Amino acid sequence: REQPEPRCHTDCLETPLSRTFGRLGWEVGSHPWIFLLAPMVLTAALGTGLIYLPKDEEENLEEQYTPIGSPAKAERRFVQGHFTANDSYRFSISRKSTEVNFACILAVSNTASLLEQEILEEISRLDDVVQNLYVTEENGTQIRYSQVCAKNQGLCVPSNPLLSAWQMNKNLDLRNLPFPIFSQAGQPIYLAGTIGGTFLGKRTGMAQLLMKAKAMRLLYYLQTEDGEVNELSKRWLIHFLNQFSNIERSLALEKIQVVYFTSLSRQLEFEATSMTVIPLFHLAYLLIILFAITSCYRCDCVRNKMWAAAFGVISAALAVVSGFGLMLYIGVPFVIIVANSPFLILGVGVDDMFIMISAWQKTSLMDNIKQRLSSVYSKVAVSITITTITNVLAFYTGIMTSFRSVQYFCIYTGTTLLFCYFYNITCFGAFMALDGKREVVCLRWLKKPETPNQKCSSLKRSCCLPCDSLPDEQETDVHPMNLFFRDYFGPFLTSTESKFFVVLIYILYIISSIYGCFQVQEGLDLRNLASDDSYITPYFNVEEEYFSDYGPRVMVIVTETLDYWDQDARRKLEICLADLENSDYVDKNLTEFWLREYVQYMENNRQDVNDKDTFMNGLPNFLTHFPLFVYDINISSSHEIIASRGFIQTMGVSSSTNKKMMLSQLRSRAEKCEIPLMVYNQAFIYFDQYTAILENTVRNVIVASTAMFIVSLLLIPHPLCSLWVTFAIASVIVGVTGFMAFWNVNLDSISMINLVICIGFSFDFSAHISYAFVSSSKPSVNQKIIEALYLLGYPVLQSALSTVIGVCVLSAAKAYIFRTFFKIMFLVMVFGAAHGLIFIPVFLTFF
Repeated sequence: REQPEPRCHTDCLETPLSRTFGRLGWEVGSHPWIFLLAPMVLTAALGTGLIYLPKDEEENLEEQYTPIGSPAKAERRFVQGHFTANDSYRFSISRKSTEVNFACILAVSNTASLLEQEILEEISRLDDVVQNLYVTEENGTQIRYSQVCAKNQGLCVPSNPLLSAWQMNKNLDLRNLPFPIFSQAGQPIYLAGTIGGTFLGKRTGMAQLLMKAKAMRLLYYLQTEDGEVNELSKRWLIHFLNQFSNIERSLALEKIQVVYFTSLSRQLEFEATSMTVIPLFHLAYLLIILFAITSCYRCDCVRNKMWAAAFGVISAALAVVSGFGLMLYIGVPFVIIVANSPFLILGVGVDDMFIMISAWQKTSLMDNIKQRLSSVYSKVAVSITITTITNVLAFYTGIMTSFRSVQYFCIYTGTTLLFCYFYNITCFGAFMALDGKREVVCLRWLKKPETPNQKCSSLKRSCCLPCDSLPDEQETDVHPMNLFFRDYFGPFLTSTESKFFVVLIYILYIISSIYGCFQVQEGLDLRNLASDDSYITPYFNVEEEYFSDYGPRVMVIVTETLDYWDQDARRKLEICLADLENSDYVDKNLTEFWLREYVQYMENNRQDVNDKDTFMNGLPNFLTHFPLFVYDINISSSHEIIASRGFIQTMGVSSSTNKKMMLSQLRSRAEKCEIPLMVYNQAFIYFDQYTAILENTVRNVIVASTAMFIVSLLLIPHPLCSLWVTFAIASVIVGVTGFMAFWNVNLDSISMINLVICIGFSFDFSAHISYAFVSSSKPSVNQKIIEALYLLGYPVLQSALSTVIGVCVLSAAKAYIFRTFFKIMFLVMVFGAAHGLIFIPVFLTFF
């Protein structure tokens, strides 16, 4: 990725470094076997750390893919500390502070509406079969749904309130139901979110009449309290997942289509996804070896470097084993996206090898091995060191993010790249020295006149394949691709017509990129954690199509002691509630608040609600009539209400932008309130990533770019050069971000990693081209560019191609996580190489 000739002539840093590396090269050339075997022993020792690779451990998706220290996590701790809930007696999903165990089925009617008797019969049959499912344990005990279901007054919570009302009274007039609330035996029943694809008729009071509905949600909530019950619930869920397709077959459903999902699905599917990339790794390895061999192959047997190239790929693999082993020993968690890392390291790790081989080809065959290797090291080791520093820095800045998965990925990859660098200057250098001895043997053998004995020397013949033409010992070697850049590509690029055309293309590129930047969606869509053929994909599609009207039910919590009997305090609280209800994302007709009901109840009973004693003494009686509110009022031992909560219903929050807007709108309105309020729902834990992802990405990009700028000033001390490098980094980042939108990639924790990586690569491609330009002694700008391309064009191309080949196998992956990695790395490499080989060279000629 960068290259021998145009080195940074900072005498303060570059010369002593170059001298030191020259001495190292001499040592490696003198004792190649020591430098070859020592890293291998180190790899064997560190490689034993791979026994700590997680086998059946569950990866906590919330911990890895949601921001550390997000506001929702603090809100959850408050709710858990102040409010109780009881799954086995009085279950209420909106009152739960964490996710619960559940199975969910969405039934979609094949006709215009499912509010028909025969369709409801079919849904009812499905419901009965699910409720009769049981798991038989090895010891013969059975886990029945009725044992593990979440209960309300001793009965399992109905899977759907409308279905349950119809099952009790089959003559129920479904054509004239008020929606979204209807009353049954004097109890209000909320239908929001349980019926989808609704078509509403005329308004009656707070509700409208439900004319048609296309889909129904059946939710089977299970007990989630810690301990044995939770384990039994999970076993029942796994049985449900295994049996669902059999249930569908046995029922032969004609009038409805069904899709399903459970609280375990995301985790199980995510783990299954990660196993699909392991075969791809072998393919990537093979492709990189083939690419390395073909790009270093020569028909001249002395100069042929295919064995050295193959060993270079092996040394990158040794680095992966060492880096991963060391990290696992230290105890850095191995998360699934780290499985992307070896593909990248293989592609990147071989770049330095190409540079070293290209420098070796420029040494004279007449010199001894120690001199040749010392010369190679003093020429290229500094430039290899610069790129390693920039890439590792880019990764280590990723540790600052507030997403654990990104931190672990960056630690693994950054450390492994350091091993790559270390193995390149030790064991790969040693292998080149041994290969140099092969060159000498071949040369001697080719120079000897042929004798009958030598014809039998098949060993020597195989060592000197592919052919036995005698090279010119005095001349250094020039690769045909270098000549292509000097004689064809350079002159073509510097012609006036080409420059005009390049500027035009760049303007189009930057306009479309900036447009794309405004189209990027933020946040990790959780369905993307599963593979494409997973059963959860159609589930989310149906949910999006029919159930996107209503979002989560949000708790509005009064977080401190309040005199609820004081009319003034109640008025202030009502103003705040009204403010929340007036949000664009809240349905004001579906608010549920104990205080409103209580005031109404007291007035009906002719009690004075403004008197403290009357207020507090009336509560127990009120709570026997409205038992669910017991869980909404926290009364201390000294008879103070220290916290209480109500609920508002969100709507129209299906897109990530709306979720982000809704969250910030509700939080800011709660903050403005005179009374201390807090809003919370367990989904907010995941929604917080929408606000965190952008600021994290921007911060990382700025920090990494600043680090690159400082490195380029220190090691390439030419201000013009540093400015061009910074320009190229900014231009590539804008391009990659913009084109992500056109390629359906969200800005999430996975693409954020790639944007950080992108900085390191854009630095590599442009820094050395612009430095070669400013340090060229040629008289005209066009000649300077042609010389820079002659020296560096081929290694830049090799670098881009090797990385693309390393990650291209991921394009065949069945999972979004791995495909995203390929898409962004592909964009980074294409745009990075285009800047290094086309845009920057042309722009430099104007300035």
